[in-house]
Amino acid sequence: MAAYGRPALRDLFDDSPTPHIAHPPRTHHRGFYVATDGSYRKQGGGLGVVIETRSGDRVARLAVPDRSPNNNVAEYRALHLGLDVLAERAPRDARVGVLVDHDELAANTNRALLSKPDRRPQRHVSVPERSRYHWRGIRARVRGFGTCRVARIDSTENPAHPLANTPDQYYHVNEEPPRCVLPTAVETDEQIPPPSRAGRSRGANASKSSGD
Repeated sequence: MAAYGRPALRDLFDDSPTPHIAHPPRTHHRGFYVATDGSYRKQGGGLGVVIETRSGDRVARLAVPDRSPNNNVAEYRALHLGLDVLAERAPRDARVGVLVDHDELAANTNRALLSKPDRRPQRHVSVPERSRYHWRGIRARVRGFGTCRVARIDSTENPAHPLANTPDQYYHVNEEPPRCVLPTAVETDEQIPPPSRAGRSRGANASKSSGD
């Protein structure tokens, strides 16, 4: 069940690179997938969230007006929001796939997942100054799931993108009743190869500027 005619989140995740994590087959078999996006405009932007199970059942959608100081901060706020919502509706041992269209955010979050037990990242992580509290929340949330990986997708493929860019047009999604849908059990020996980083275009979203 794809949102707005786009592929299901599981398909998007399986076809997308996960910066700093070269994973073997089967690690893409997630129970839940969450796509987030943040938008900045001088007159007011928004935060978009779409959450599905691996079978494509919708768990939640959000289109929230927001006044972030710039687009980079909006991206961190959106991911923090999406992870908070998912944490309330998924088991603690959930296997989670995250999709964002911001290279730095995807890379930083995967670095945090690979960090040492003392929680200091293996590599230097630079986050927007006004996002430090949201970054702290993101790190806590991704560490609280059973497993988690973050994939980078293009904004044109991100089903959370229209929710973030025109929250007034999609405000009705916030009125959908809360759902705590567990993923359908899947028994398969199918081996899904990890996406290749070779030959991939990094696209225009390497680091979004403050113009949307």
